[in-house]
Amino acid sequence: MKLNKLLKPLCLGVAVTVGSVYAQTEQDSSSPAGTGTLQNESRILETSESAAGAARVSAEQSIQNWKAKPKEVAQQMIQKYGQPDEVTSQRLVWHDKGPWKETELVNEEIEHNFPKPHQDMLKQTVLLQVPTEKLQDLAEYDGSVIVDRTPGHISARCDKEEMNFLALNLAHDIIQGKRSVSESRDFYAKTVMAFMKGDKHPYTQGLQFQPMRAAQAATPDQPSPIIQEKAGAKLEQNE
Repeated sequence: MKLNKLLKPLCLGVAVTVGSVYAQTEQDSSSPAGTGTLQNESRILETSESAAGAARVSAEQSIQNWKAKPKEVAQQMIQKYGQPDEVTSQRLVWHDKGPWKETELVNEEIEHNFPKPHQDMLKQTVLLQVPTEKLQDLAEYDGSVIVDRTPGHISARCDKEEMNFLALNLAHDIIQGKRSVSESRDFYAKTVMAFMKGDKHPYTQGLQFQPMRAAQAATPDQPSPIIQEKAGAKLEQNE
């Protein structure tokens, strides 16, 4: 009898303890308010925040020792478009941000004297097909307007995004036959002078045309007939 009296409280104590542990485990694994769930969520958030923080630190560390002007532009672009998609010690790249197919900023100061002496470092790209007969006009218009016909890219490179908008809007006018090279250069210079006085022409505030899709803009060219003829002759020999 004495043994039974001693065992009953012990058994009850074990049952209560096991039941409590089981209930707590169930709550942790199934209940949204469970301690385990909160801890897991906390760990996930910490991991996510750490990754975002690492990206920020990476971009900030990258530009820490940059030249003054590229560093200033980098800070402006990060504020506007967020963290870059590519970061190296000398280059930041954003993909598909704003109206741009690509925004590339380099830690360089490329001398450019049109329309006034300044340094280029910010290149921004859109998709647009450029006819071959307009390439010479664009080259004469502005050496910092860059055409890459195969993928259908046209870029402007300057030290301000507003000037890239202006350069590409005028390049589009030339492509469409709305302005001549000399008219575009004159308009560019006058618009820059007004911009410096606080007058922001629409051409400096955004693209005034709709960029194309990749398939529309690209010019993959044609296979060479010389290679085709040789390939055909070789095929006939094999037959």
